[in-house]
Amino acid sequence: MFKTLSRRLLLLVFICYQSSIYAQCAMCRAVLESEGNQSTAEGINDGIVYLMAVPYILVGAVFFAVYRTLVSRKK
Repeated sequence: MFKTLSRRLLLLVFICYQSSIYAQCAMCRAVLESEGNQSTAEGINDGIVYLMAVPYILVGAVFFAVYRTLVSRKK
């Protein structure tokens, strides 16, 4: 069961992942685009995506640990 669940989860991650995610608010985008330096805008965007992803990874790790504990207790 764990193998099937992990495959489905991995498939979901690959389907939902997009290589170009824009997570800037409208004000940040307007200020950064008006400067004309695209590398700064891309750096800010990458930082926002990184800060957004970390809590989801931590919550996923906690759920995975709880799942493993519950499965090991049933055996």
